[in-house]
Amino acid sequence: MDNAPVFVTSDVHLGAVPDTTARSFHRWLRWATPQASAFLINGDLFDFWFEYGSVIPRGYTRTLGLLAEIVDSGVPVHLVGGNHDWWGGSYLTDEIGLHFHQEPFTGEFAGRRCLVAHGDGLGRGDLGYRALRRVLRAGLTRWAFRWLHPDVGAAVARRVSRTEIRTSSAPQGARSPRDLELERWARDQLLDDDELDLVLLGHSHRPARVEVAPGRFYINSGDWLHHHSFVVLPPDEGAKLRGWDGSAPLTIGRAEGFPGAST
Repeated sequence: MDNAPVFVTSDVHLGAVPDTTARSFHRWLRWATPQASAFLINGDLFDFWFEYGSVIPRGYTRTLGLLAEIVDSGVPVHLVGGNHDWWGGSYLTDEIGLHFHQEPFTGEFAGRRCLVAHGDGLGRGDLGYRALRRVLRAGLTRWAFRWLHPDVGAAVARRVSRTEIRTSSAPQGARSPRDLELERWARDQLLDDDELDLVLLGHSHRPARVEVAPGRFYINSGDWLHHHSFVVLPPDEGAKLRGWDGSAPLTIGRAEGFPGAST
């Protein structure tokens, strides 16, 4: 459907969120699929994902089956590897049918030229994480991790992730330095490349829609830990930032309880 919108979301963190959140996310997918031309899941769909040779991490069966159904219905699904699920591979692409992107990429969505990245490691600062990221994504590290028993590997990942702790309280007050840096980085990309229409990020867990130049936006799709947020990219209208109340979409704004949203 060339005239149908693209739906964008990120930071669902399945495996670390309550079952009610996972079921709500599934209802959102089923609601959006009949009207979608494509889905873009911009990182951290899973709180932990690692592809072993013949073992699939437990806890994602219903999600993977639903995504496969969506792909089989003719709606493409793009998944960006985030800092929690970068270690995807042929299972996601060959068996589920996803378009899996391990690095930032530029593509056309809903007639707009978009720079898409999860957001981890971008911009200035965060040097400790950037050094760790280089180690974790090295071929030798991946080879060694593969030889751990999957239960041990999952336990290590949960200990490092600490996502369950972050779900206990919503982000409030001043924006974090990382959140501000991602916006600065996105602004620079848009101002340096006149052909870009949108910069789409996640990672900060705060929804944002910022007009950097006329008709050209930085958009952060937020998360499903606190905001249950997503972006609608209609082909003939401006990008829309939305929330999901469990059964229907909501307009994101301070009145709807999204203190981190910029609209």
